[in-house]
Amino acid sequence: QVELVESGGGSVQAGGSLRLSCVASGYTYSRNYVAWFRQAPGKAREGVATIHPATDSAYYADPAKGRFTISRDNDKHTVYLQMNSLKAEDTAMYYCAADWSGGPFFDPARYQYWGQGTQVTVSS
Repeated sequence: QVELVESGGGSVQAGGSLRLSCVASGYTYSRNYVAWFRQAPGKAREGVATIHPATDSAYYADPAKGRFTISRDNDKHTVYLQMNSLKAEDTAMYYCAADWSGGPFFDPARYQYWGQGTQVTVSS
């Protein structure tokens, strides 16, 4: 049974930092990209960053560039999202997604497995 478990969300003031974690189990974790997406109320789900656990290749969506860093610990089957200089517009539910099937990295339909999400709230 595939499971993605996110943690690390919370409430923080603008300018602060949070580190999200996604622990993967039940599938071959290193075979394909693992991504972070987010969804704010009333908005579409959008990609944030993605990483290939085996190669460490990483890509970022524009809102994340320069502020967020995606990384992984393969021994722990865990992908992290370090978020710095947080803004009120970063407020969203953040989801981990795994097993990319090809195509655009930030198309949610390209990922087979999803976690339940962790809430990030940034107050200005």
